Amino acid sequence: MKYRVALLGLGSAILLISCEKKTTLRQIDEETLMTQQSDTLVIISSENGKKAYRFSTPLMERYELAREPYMEFRKGVEIETYDDSTGAVKSTLVSDYAIYFEKRDLWEAKGNVVATNDQNQTLYTQQLFWNRITKRVYSNVDSKIVQGRDVFIGEGFESDDEFKEWSFRKFTGKLTVDTEQTRPADSSSVASNPPSAAADSLSGGDRTADPE
Repeated sequence: MKYRVALLGLGSAILLISCEKKTTLRQIDEETLMTQQSDTLVIISSENGKKAYRFSTPLMERYELAREPYMEFRKGVEIETYDDSTGAVKSTLVSDYAIYFEKRDLWEAKGNVVATNDQNQTLYTQQLFWNRITKRVYSNVDSKIVQGRDVFIGEGFESDDEFKEWSFRKFTGKLTVDTEQTRPADSSSVASNPPSAAADSLSGGDRTADPE
């Protein structure tokens, strides 16, 4: 009788473990199950009858059943926003990779992130977050702003979502690039490090950021 009770107890334990394993496997499957995929996706949004922004990506993958639903853009994104009065491009953003967390309305762009605004300012960084609820853009890694001949460098970056009012959490330096020719008669003799070269030589770091 004792053996029979013990075997019954063992069988119940095995059944319980089996059920737990099935539940865990189902959760893992749901976490990694892609529910939507789109190639060469282009979205043009309008507000009050005028074009507000244009979003394009070579590949979009959506995971709606994940604990935190998200859309992943493994081949990068391009975003343009437009002035509602003139229709001119107001800001742009490109990156090698992006992910959008649907519940938090939070974007994360990574890899060669470049953002511009209509004030001739360009941001270079390796990781950038955009909180659409607070309308704030920020980065926790090395970043730089190029404005004409001036290059501003710092750790961490914060701005409004139109890149009009920006600041560094820790400002580390400023460079002024000389773009004038040293000998006007010789077109091949120009000042070294034009703005584009300075931007390449001062690319931001790739330390992991905390999106919270």
